[in-house]
Amino acid sequence: MAALTRPDIQAARRLVIKIGSALLVDRETGALRADWLASLASDVAEAKARGTDVILVSSGSIALGRRVLGLPAGALALEQSQAAASVGQIRLARAYEEALAPHGITTGQVLLTLEDTADRRRYLNSRATFSTLLALGVVPIVNENDTVATDEIRFGDNDRLAAQVAATVGADQLVLLSDVDGLYSANPSLDPTAARIDLVEAITPEIEAMAGGPVSDVSSGGMKTKLLAAKTAVGAGCAMVITEGSVAHPIAALAKGAPCTWFLPEGDPQAARKRWIAAMKPKGEITVDAGAARALGQGKSLLPAGVTKVSGKFGRGDPVAILDPDGAVLGKGLVRYTGGEAAAIAGCQSGDIEGILGYAGRAALIHRDDMVL
Repeated sequence: MAALTRPDIQAARRLVIKIGSALLVDRETGALRADWLASLASDVAEAKARGTDVILVSSGSIALGRRVLGLPAGALALEQSQAAASVGQIRLARAYEEALAPHGITTGQVLLTLEDTADRRRYLNSRATFSTLLALGVVPIVNENDTVATDEIRFGDNDRLAAQVAATVGADQLVLLSDVDGLYSANPSLDPTAARIDLVEAITPEIEAMAGGPVSDVSSGGMKTKLLAAKTAVGAGCAMVITEGSVAHPIAALAKGAPCTWFLPEGDPQAARKRWIAAMKPKGEITVDAGAARALGQGKSLLPAGVTKVSGKFGRGDPVAILDPDGAVLGKGLVRYTGGEAAAIAGCQSGDIEGILGYAGRAALIHRDDMVL
């Protein structure tokens, strides 16, 4: 068997980079580390020049906001954190805008909560937004929406948020810029014999033990959250790497062989997504004509014009079965309209949707990325 090799960061097709508060904001003064951010912006510009889509998942809004508001050091009450996030989010977005603008890169802000990815309709909406932003050449700046998030709907850490974003957008690589340079066999601050694990093929109980024990949805803090993020990422077909991020040009350093730990993906992002859709139980059926069936076989999206019948009660984002004219199942897909809306626009041209529904809907009833045949 050929030896496993670490992924090439320069070969990434779609790259998600997570930046922690400690990298972006000086711990002593609370001021933005502008020089470091400028070096990261240069790395992002180089990746974009190679044709790589880049998404940044950034902490820092609360850290920036608390300095402006003069809030004390230490833990903040929920309402204080939300106020600090409100003030800091504006400054955080502006910092990225000013850092990337000299490279001719447009930025956009995306604020998410756990609910936005747990609810299928919101998930599809956020996926569509990311897709459009990336197609337009924008670098989305993602943060947890701390101004409205409560403990019940929080990710709680941006490692897991970044992994969920990577899964949502079908990224093939996720970089966690951290204060450590990877996963160690033991805590290196306590055990001088601890060794860094450069490549993780599978997250086994032995790997989990290196982070201090089994990883679960209630794990929090340090390496445990990073392993939880890794589980989400690799399960979605995305390779993930942990590397020390405080150095200038951290992505370029990674490309040159900086110390790190890579987690290898389980398959590729598109195959993982197709498996997820295929496992769902349909909540309705959409029958298509022969022309639409041929188009689907050629990798096209399903447009309303090719639909001859809609049955079942389903909402936006629900899975439905796609049937050919003889009633045979062609596949499954996540539909972009409710059952009532789909029935109303069945057989119509996409340009007629607004006149029928009263709003400008999406051209495709089921997008090819949300379909498995």
